[in-house]
Amino acid sequence: MTTIIILGVTLTNHFSISEHVTDIISKCAQSFYALKVLRCHGMGDDALMITFRSVVLAKILYAPPAWPGFANSSDKQRLEAFMRRCVRLNFYRQYDSTVDQLVADLGDGLFAAVLPNNQHVLRCILPERNTH
Repeated sequence: MTTIIILGVTLTNHFSISEHVTDIISKCAQSFYALKVLRCHGMGDDALMITFRSVVLAKILYAPPAWPGFANSSDKQRLEAFMRRCVRLNFYRQYDSTVDQLVADLGDGLFAAVLPNNQHVLRCILPERNTH
């Protein structure tokens, strides 16, 4: 199987991101050790959650609009299971939505920032608004 890494997203010649999901979960799981050490040294839960969002959740949510169409159900289930583990370890509290919902919220946030700002760098590539 041939793979290519495009802007940090691993894609196979079969247009699968299973290897990417495996790599991301592996890297994020390695960060658990550091978070557990910080907890043992007295870091509070709020600070741990901020660190988790900055380090682990940022890796999971990197470039998500590029890969959901290539993710199969087992990839999504592995990501969901990983997020449930994060909740069990008390690193993430707000897990009442799916990874798909987190990705959708991320996209909505981007467009909410771009659309009202005519000076935004991404504004020039968006089509004009339809007024019906």
